[in-house]
Amino acid sequence: MKISTVLASIALIACATLAHAHAHLKDAQPAEGSVMKAAPPTIVLKFSEPARLTALTVQKEGEAEQKVTPLPSAPAAEVSVPVPKLAPGKYEVNWRVVSDDNHIMSGKLHFTVDPNATPSAGKAPDHAH
Repeated sequence: MKISTVLASIALIACATLAHAHAHLKDAQPAEGSVMKAAPPTIVLKFSEPARLTALTVQKEGEAEQKVTPLPSAPAAEVSVPVPKLAPGKYEVNWRVVSDDNHIMSGKLHFTVDPNATPSAGKAPDHAH
């Protein structure tokens, strides 16, 4: 009975280690939920390990999604991509990366550009896959 308990524990630990081995978003600028007086010139995504950015879009509330190009071709732990000039409003950024182990990771960020608002820093990204 003890051997099966030990083996089950090892299997659970191995699965948990593998689940956390994929790249995850550690930080972003603009941050999730942030409010800024001026539009950001770039979107910066910082990952736990190098990843290749395969898609990035910006969408103003009520308008069509805009693809952001060109994307970096090499994997990196920090990616900075220039964005088109953004007018005041609420925005959603959608991104997708492929990590070194070919795991596909995607996420969304929301921020607001309001020249009359008090700036806020937003929050740190969650680590959901």
